[in-house]
Amino acid sequence: MRQRFEGYSEVVKVLVTDPLASQGLAVLEAASGIEVVELPGASGDELLAAIRDAEGLVIRSGTKVTRHVVAAAEKLRVIGRAGIGVDNVDVAAASERGIVVVNTPEGNNITTAEHAIALLVSLARHIPQATASMKAGKWDKKAFQGLELYNRTLGVAGIGNIGRIVAQRARGLGMKVVAFDPHVSAEAAARFDIELVSFDELVARSDAISVHVPKTQETTGLLGREAFARCKPGVLIINAARGGIVDEEALLEALDSGKVGGAGLDVFVEEPPRSDHPLVAHPNVICTPHLGASTEQAQLNVSIAVAEQVRDYLLDGVLRNAINVPSISPELLVKVRPYLVLAEKIGRFQGQLCPGAIEQIEVEYAGEVADLDVAPITIAVLKGVLESATDRVNMVNAPLIAQDRGIKVVESKASRTRDFASVVTVRVVGCVDRLIAGAVFHGGQPRIVRIDDFMLEAIPEGPTLLLQNRDQPGVVGTVGMILGEEGINISRMQLALVRERNEAAMLVNVDQSPPERVLERLRGIPHMVSAQLVEL
Repeated sequence: MRQRFEGYSEVVKVLVTDPLASQGLAVLEAASGIEVVELPGASGDELLAAIRDAEGLVIRSGTKVTRHVVAAAEKLRVIGRAGIGVDNVDVAAASERGIVVVNTPEGNNITTAEHAIALLVSLARHIPQATASMKAGKWDKKAFQGLELYNRTLGVAGIGNIGRIVAQRARGLGMKVVAFDPHVSAEAAARFDIELVSFDELVARSDAISVHVPKTQETTGLLGREAFARCKPGVLIINAARGGIVDEEALLEALDSGKVGGAGLDVFVEEPPRSDHPLVAHPNVICTPHLGASTEQAQLNVSIAVAEQVRDYLLDGVLRNAINVPSISPELLVKVRPYLVLAEKIGRFQGQLCPGAIEQIEVEYAGEVADLDVAPITIAVLKGVLESATDRVNMVNAPLIAQDRGIKVVESKASRTRDFASVVTVRVVGCVDRLIAGAVFHGGQPRIVRIDDFMLEAIPEGPTLLLQNRDQPGVVGTVGMILGEEGINISRMQLALVRERNEAAMLVNVDQSPPERVLERLRGIPHMVSAQLVEL
């Protein structure tokens, strides 16, 4: 008999509002102490009424778990998403209510990788076009002369779990494989027998390019006009990752010019794409309606996995693949929660300021925080750092991802701190060598208190500009003038100075993310050394 998670009722209700494989439902139904209620397609008032007394919610992509839905869920403890993406869940609202959000990040890796390979082979041999031609009653062999993939070079952009599987499958076809991933060390890539190259070298050498990176500010438009200009004539492009990583306008131009010989697309910026989308209609494009995870095995895997995760958390308090909280006991979570928030903010700050592979992350705990179990806090740092490199990181898999990328993690404690009761200091080594320290103020409010040698007390929240300049009159005023001219409101500004070096820094919270042209204007200010944007 399972021991009930202390403080909760003997029988718990799990609401299932999207189709789930029967094997996944069976996991929940077989668990003593769980009542399963199926309401596929529930929305509006029906969903609000049904979720009021539910302690678990299992969904796919159909159910929208908005802040309004979360507010109505008086007893909800866990939301299980069968799949990877949680765009349909207001994770912030769930976190505020102490609701755990879990997903199934590993369930469709192979399926998605195989779909990318299927697109590549189909594109190289014109299989969809030849099929359509034959169904129209034609036998036109000369029109569909294909490309032999053997001994050709595939460039893989992003070698996380899916990218590595694609590389492995491509080598099985006799292809040469090169890869670009600024967040993976050469040593880590070598363990997977992958040749790591720069992005410029990848686009120059590849006969086909397949992208497998998360969609972030840095990767949006990764394959655009400049990249296509450096590609081999007739290169094949595959995108089974996220719409927008390949610039759709630039791709259309490259297809029309012949620079790109063909494209296989499973994803689009807008889904579904409009009926007259020029890429869908293009004769050298094959496309599928976001089918990367759509296989019987993948659907079965994620259904069983999410059911097991929800069951184990509700009945035993065991937590896996959490999006918003670490896998720790509720008692410890109460004590460390403010430091988890601070650590993730510092990590996110470091990750977004790091342009390449990180060799080492050093985390030091000083003062009262050093007396706590700091392991989950270190994991929160890793999660924040790695968010810029992968959209699959969470509190459970962050250490494994760091290990896969060859990142050494060093944790240390000090009993005393000079200025604050507790300080968490994070230094990254590799792409840069930067130190950021933070403290938790009264009421559990996180603050950034140090960036390298600059001392300040800044709130890490929302779009934030880090500006460094020589200490000369007029710089601060010019920054305010430029942002004002661009219609960007400053909500907070913190200034810091290293007088002996005549160096100054500003941390500026703004209400909206400034576009690149604004950053360029800021970088052009006299005496400005650097201007960088981070999203916190």
